[in-house]
Amino acid sequence: MGWSLNLGTIAGTTLRVHVLFLLLLVWVWIMHFTIGGAWAAWEGVLFVIAVFACVVLHEFGHTAAARYYGIRTPDITLLPIGGVARLERIPEKPVEEIVVALAGPLVNIVIAALIFVYLGRWSTAEELVLIEDPRLDFLARLAAINVFLALFNLIPAFPMDGGRVLRAVMAIFMPWWRATQIAATIGQGLAFVFGFLGLFYNPLLILIAVFVYLAAAAEAQNAQLRDVASSLLVRDVMVTDFATLERSATIEEAVEKLLATTQHEFPVVGEDGRFAGLLTRNDIVKALKESGASASVVGGMRSDIPVVDGQQSLRACLRLMQGKGAPAVAVTARDDRLVGLMTFETLGEMLMVRSALADGFRFGRLRREGLRTKGRHARET
Repeated sequence: MGWSLNLGTIAGTTLRVHVLFLLLLVWVWIMHFTIGGAWAAWEGVLFVIAVFACVVLHEFGHTAAARYYGIRTPDITLLPIGGVARLERIPEKPVEEIVVALAGPLVNIVIAALIFVYLGRWSTAEELVLIEDPRLDFLARLAAINVFLALFNLIPAFPMDGGRVLRAVMAIFMPWWRATQIAATIGQGLAFVFGFLGLFYNPLLILIAVFVYLAAAAEAQNAQLRDVASSLLVRDVMVTDFATLERSATIEEAVEKLLATTQHEFPVVGEDGRFAGLLTRNDIVKALKESGASASVVGGMRSDIPVVDGQQSLRACLRLMQGKGAPAVAVTARDDRLVGLMTFETLGEMLMVRSALADGFRFGRLRREGLRTKGRHARET
């Protein structure tokens, strides 16, 4: 995710924090300073850090459960509105997805329970409602917010954990993509509710609403893509007409092709046509700034791009792209010559075309039904 700072790696998972989180700390410091001075300001910042430590543990709950089923978590990113754990793949079985989804809220419940045991009491109603008030007990507020995090994430709508549980349960009785679509629609409806409430109560709810809406839409599109990919091969969607760069080319030549074409990714090939790497638009800009126009494209290209055969299933290829975080895959022939390229952009275009064809089919069927109905009425009269 862009604009994120790398905090290190824990058990094979990279922990990142978005720069907006730092702005959140500044805002919290100012707000608490106006309430109770410097001491309240620093306590407020410490409280936010403690809350996000609980969020990290929440996400590592998902990570541990996913790892039990053989699913890696490449990274976790902390945002001002929570954390996002990027799984290598979605659990295939409904029961696995339920376990992975519930593992996060369970961590928050355990944290809250441990704090309650330490305090020897439950949080009061005031502590539950006024979580952000620095004048109330620090640990009691931390326990209360863990209870809130658990309950909020159990809302049965995407992208919350409860939405994934709902999707998994519905997937037992209906196709996986359909269950995802229903859960995503509920999530988008919830986003409108959050946005409306944010206009009157807390502007942060508007930010949450935007995140929930976009995440739900992305999940629905991903489900549609997986459903389509299960019946196609890589050769069915790969691009075969594209510009390439030779290993001997310079960044200046790459810039010329970038400006002359609509491509964002350029395969780098040897004289024999064999794939060597990939140069993206961002790679070109970066190399231009750091090394200059006369630098070789080899120094700026990515060499970790997956190479597949055109006969490979599209679903397996998609999983490979997502797992490696690759912008594209190179498709080669038996002699290792590059014959095709597949990117997320081409996959999106394929989805649009299939959707348009499906709409056209439905329109044609309705039109034929209408004509038959019209003809039957004419005969009856």
